[in-house]
Amino acid sequence: MGTIFVFIFFALLIGAVALLGLIWRALGGHKLIERWRHPQLVRARQNPVLAPREHNKWENQAVFNPAAIYDGGRVHLLYRAMGDDGISRIGYASSPDGIHFDERLRFPAYVPPNRFSIPDKKLVYGPNGYAPHVYPSGGGWGGTEDPRMVKIEGKIYLSFVAFDGWGFVRMAFASITEGDFRKKLWNWDAPRLMSPPDQIHKNWVLFPELINGKFAIIHSISPKIQIEYRDSMDEFDGKNFLESKFHRVRNDDSWDTFLRGVGPPPIRTDAGWLVLYHAVDERESDKYKLGAMLLDINDPTKILYRSIQPILEPNTWYENNGKPGIVYACGAVVLDGVLFVYYGGGDTSVNVATIRVDEIIDCLVHSRDFLYVRQSLTI
Repeated sequence: MGTIFVFIFFALLIGAVALLGLIWRALGGHKLIERWRHPQLVRARQNPVLAPREHNKWENQAVFNPAAIYDGGRVHLLYRAMGDDGISRIGYASSPDGIHFDERLRFPAYVPPNRFSIPDKKLVYGPNGYAPHVYPSGGGWGGTEDPRMVKIEGKIYLSFVAFDGWGFVRMAFASITEGDFRKKLWNWDAPRLMSPPDQIHKNWVLFPELINGKFAIIHSISPKIQIEYRDSMDEFDGKNFLESKFHRVRNDDSWDTFLRGVGPPPIRTDAGWLVLYHAVDERESDKYKLGAMLLDINDPTKILYRSIQPILEPNTWYENNGKPGIVYACGAVVLDGVLFVYYGGGDTSVNVATIRVDEIIDCLVHSRDFLYVRQSLTI
């Protein structure tokens, strides 16, 4: 009798497990498990793709935080470069495949003009040169920092941080025609300041197209998404500035305890505007990490989805060489459905990581579904 009861028990157990399996599949549970993941960028084996060049004094200490566009069958980077003098200039490199950069100019593509982010040496509290131990801003004490780049209606717009040794840290932009850019004739228009005096601002980016016929500038993501619309960039005439309200909001329930700002310019997808952003987890406050969110295509102030984990963390040697714990993305392009993200590692080198656009969208959308299900199960 004991053997029969054991047999019946295991038969019922197997039947119950099979029935639960059928119910699980009928409810789509197997798909839920497949979707329970967060997107992760895959680093290129060739990283760093750009490194300092000893024979060029203006970029012999560090190259990092590159802007990126795709044009004429090539990826074009404008990267921040640091030399012995500690002034940030913008260098140029291009690639046919987004990874191997076979073209790189010997001279800067953009140099800040006099009295525009070039500090007065008499007013600087530290050394007049490259000094990572003194200057937290990439080791520099002035110049053009952290560029972003977009193409709009025949022009290339370069937005950047104008930094003059802490006298001011302001957002600015300059522009050049697509024709001159392709010919590498660096006839930039005179730079214009966007942010007001006596305020510190970073991480402002232009959308890569007009929205309802207007230029759109995303200038803050904390405490909410803030976007400014302008009929023309000529409105920034030295008297008219953009008022931005950045305020850090603690979010203890997520990895991005403190939001820092937008990375590359937003990328249009069928699911919405894909925005990569920089954030810090207070539990690892020494690390800059990269996250992702989707904004509504018609109302970009509305966040549709947000990554439940960072998509890139500073875990490799080149992301901890120089200033440890830094991945800082300023440029991204899409090639054949693959997102190429260009970022500075450790404030010293240029690197690239990739992911398929449909994969990152799928992960963002369905990771939120999992959170909803998990919360309901917890209740």
